[in-house]
Amino acid sequence: MVFGGKMARILIINGSYRDQGVTDQVIEIMAESLRFAGAEVDIILLRKKHIEFCLNCRECTQQPGDVPGECVHHDDMQELIDKVEKSDGYILASPTNFGSVTAIFKRFAERLVVYAYWPWGMYTPKYRKAKASKKKAVLVSSCAAPGFLGRLVFGARKQLNATAKTIGADTVGALFTGLVATEPNNRLSAKVQAKARALALKLI
Repeated sequence: MVFGGKMARILIINGSYRDQGVTDQVIEIMAESLRFAGAEVDIILLRKKHIEFCLNCRECTQQPGDVPGECVHHDDMQELIDKVEKSDGYILASPTNFGSVTAIFKRFAERLVVYAYWPWGMYTPKYRKAKASKKKAVLVSSCAAPGFLGRLVFGARKQLNATAKTIGADTVGALFTGLVATEPNNRLSAKVQAKARALALKLI
């Protein structure tokens, strides 16, 4: 599948802590479906990246323009911002921990403040990508509670959706898998696998 004469680039941001946990399994199925359809897929495992905490110094937000501001930190985050900018669509994934996304995903999300223009004296920030041509995003999360309850009670999906909005993407679908703590090595059902494949293709 091509975008403007080039192969579609899909960036997957995975905030799970566990190798081959439910989130990893969903991501692998989605990536396989996208590659089979002809897309270029890049999977980022946040657990393997060095990302410092945001300092709330707002240095990056003082810089005008539509491109992300420059952070005072020099870590792996700039590489991720570059990948976000070059991608045509996104899969944003994190299990539900303590009612929201994991700490490593939250750390990544907080560093996306570079997408805000917020000079001193202005009460609220402006999204740099608010007027951009919207890209697409699919959200992936899971929890120990039944899926419908997790979607209603916990904040993971809301946080993932806010992340998509910040980078200039419209959410076109979400997969929220429940009851994932019933056994130590939970495997995805055929129904969840089928939904994951179908959702992935919404990006292209």
